[in-house]
Amino acid sequence: MNTRQQQLEAFNRLLDIMDDLREKCPWDKKQTLESLRHLTIEETYELGDAILDNDLPEIKRELGDLLLHIVFYAKIGSETNDFDIADVANAICDKLIDRHPHIYGDVVVENEEEVKQNWEKLKLKEGKKSVLEGVPKSLPALVKASRIQDKVKGVGFDWEESHQVWEKVQEELNELQEEVIKGDADSIEAEFGDVLFSMINYARFLKINPEDALERTNKKFIKRFMYLESKAGELGKPLSDMTLAEMDVFWEEAKRL
Repeated sequence: MNTRQQQLEAFNRLLDIMDDLREKCPWDKKQTLESLRHLTIEETYELGDAILDNDLPEIKRELGDLLLHIVFYAKIGSETNDFDIADVANAICDKLIDRHPHIYGDVVVENEEEVKQNWEKLKLKEGKKSVLEGVPKSLPALVKASRIQDKVKGVGFDWEESHQVWEKVQEELNELQEEVIKGDADSIEAEFGDVLFSMINYARFLKINPEDALERTNKKFIKRFMYLESKAGELGKPLSDMTLAEMDVFWEEAKRL
């Protein structure tokens, strides 16, 4: 591993390159905070994919892409004299020190859960009116639900036992089935949302990240379906011409593989 001095030198090298790009490259000169936003989101998802794949070389590359974006935003901020990379770094350092009084103060905590509870209480003391203010509005719904539940847990609004949450899931499933029988589309959608919210809550009690769990299933399905497509190709037969029974033979093969 690199020494601290080597790490600082590498970061300084990146800052120098960013200066050059902003001054000399037509594409980099044109970028704004807004134009970079969707690219940053894309890079974040690419990092997430690499993490789920446990691809360490790719994680390193994707972290570099995200670091570039952070430096890029800070460079743009410095050009308007609003903030630079030192302001960004100092701001997060100050926040971390303030949010960890059990490390940098005299607060005593017994476990991780108390740390999280103190974190939410400190944010309210900083002027936030609700613990839910820290949940980004643009988060995907599944991730947002998970963050909402995690936030309210930090102030004690939570179930006590996992079996209570599972009973709630079953209750919501029954309510969904009732609405399906009635046939009202709006009510069905509302109850379906309640089921998903409850399942995400149950995942939290099982210490499972629902986003990661669903993505693993997505990847598994894609792999098996592509196997099915390849086998159909070997037979020279389009999937649309195969029966479900024929497709199921290859699907079961894919599961065994």
